[in-house]
Amino acid sequence: MNDRNQRHQRSMEKLKAHVDEKIANAREQRGLVLVFTGNGKGKTTAAWGTVTRALGYGYKVGVVQFIKGVWECGERERLEQDPNLEVAVMATGFTWETQDREADTAACRDVWREAAKMLADESVYLVVLDEITYMLKFGYLDIATVIQALKNRPKDQTVILTGRNAHRELLELADTVTEMQEVRHAFNDGVQARRGIDY
Repeated sequence: MNDRNQRHQRSMEKLKAHVDEKIANAREQRGLVLVFTGNGKGKTTAAWGTVTRALGYGYKVGVVQFIKGVWECGERERLEQDPNLEVAVMATGFTWETQDREADTAACRDVWREAAKMLADESVYLVVLDEITYMLKFGYLDIATVIQALKNRPKDQTVILTGRNAHRELLELADTVTEMQEVRHAFNDGVQARRGIDY
């Protein structure tokens, strides 16, 4: 065995010992709060990937879409026939399109009632609150209401919250925070969003 292969083997042995130790120390079983935020694309797509994973194991899943509900959504269209998936859609479109704060607030609070039911239901394994960060930023929802619902949810329920500029209290509460960072985006160079790729 040459010197490079020996160094590689020693390095992998150390890595394996490190990973094995972390696995051995991970003893707690409970649902999580995950936040997918940042200015890069892929937050909703990552959430739908987790929805697909949970449905694949036969778990019950609830998804609440606060902004993109009127848009085509390939993931939703593919999965919505699954009997274990419940989807609630705000269905007003982007707030810069409606330009009606009162109507948007009412629509948000209506769909939040559906979210609150999911967050209180022990049979729902995973809840996704897609684009909820905007509802908090624009004041359509009160952060204290959301935090209370998250803290009071069933112990084994996992919740994913998506959207840019996640509220600091959500970041503090979350078990896992992933920030999508935009390096380059084709849309900024005049390329249209592509069906089946971007939505």
